[in-house]
Amino acid sequence: MIVRFGYVAMSATLKDCSPSKTITAANLTKIDSEKRRLARLSSLARENLNNTQRLFYHNKGHDIQVFRLTSKLIPLATHPLTKNWDWFADVNEQLEALGDFARENNLRLSAHPDHFTLLNSPKEEVTEASIRDLHYHLRIFEGMGLDTSAKLVLHVGGSYGNKKESIQRFKNTYQSLAPELKSRIILENDDKIYTAREVLELCQQLAIPMALDIHHHWCNHQGENLIEYLPDIFATWEKEPFAPKVHVSSPKTEKDFRSHADYVDVSFFLEFLKAAGTVGQDFDVMIEAKQKDEALFRLIKELKKVPFIKLINEASLMIE
Repeated sequence: MIVRFGYVAMSATLKDCSPSKTITAANLTKIDSEKRRLARLSSLARENLNNTQRLFYHNKGHDIQVFRLTSKLIPLATHPLTKNWDWFADVNEQLEALGDFARENNLRLSAHPDHFTLLNSPKEEVTEASIRDLHYHLRIFEGMGLDTSAKLVLHVGGSYGNKKESIQRFKNTYQSLAPELKSRIILENDDKIYTAREVLELCQQLAIPMALDIHHHWCNHQGENLIEYLPDIFATWEKEPFAPKVHVSSPKTEKDFRSHADYVDVSFFLEFLKAAGTVGQDFDVMIEAKQKDEALFRLIKELKKVPFIKLINEASLMIE
């Protein structure tokens, strides 16, 4: 069983390499001409994409093939202030170059739209804004020439006082989406409302791959034995070109247990890894720790001491 590891959005080891540089709407309006405002936005977007290319080189140098792109590559892309900005024309060559590199090096890329992207909101304006945000992410992927293996990770959303109705509202909105959006979406269980079992049932009904979040399950469950559900969770990926994906992080503190710690507690993860070994399915792990790639390197260093684990490279291992 092979397990590959990746991290989220930016490096804790590379200096001056943020791919998420932006400007607030309030500060943008202080620039005295639209031409200068758009030039500022374009400059930030190009810098973000340049830094993303640096991250890709860094990842290749450390055998990291699993990576989540920031949602903030293009500053204020969906804001009304930028309606006259054809950002795609400004950066399409850079996007193409990033996509070429990703394909040449077999990178598995994804994105995780922000928490305000909700497909089950009872407010029509929220749903419409969420769909616009999904189309923005889709344009990034398509500009990079990525096939549908590049996914958008979503939560089901809120319960809004009636979980059953909220799930049905998600189904209705999802079914109304354009096929090119539906083919990108995967769902993960969250830390407060929708459990792994509930998300699995929804994914099975809608034929959506499920990303299992181990930390979220630890925070939010109804006593289920997670390993009993693992074969079915992995089976939601059977039509996809890549292996199933699992998210891992550790509680920050006993009191602030929903927040992510700087690093992954190896014992916290190892318990899951042992159980997953009985299933025998390759899978990829997205590390959601605050220290990003540094947390990945530390976790691999600790895992290589485990007798039944054999390192393949700096970011992959085999369970023997």
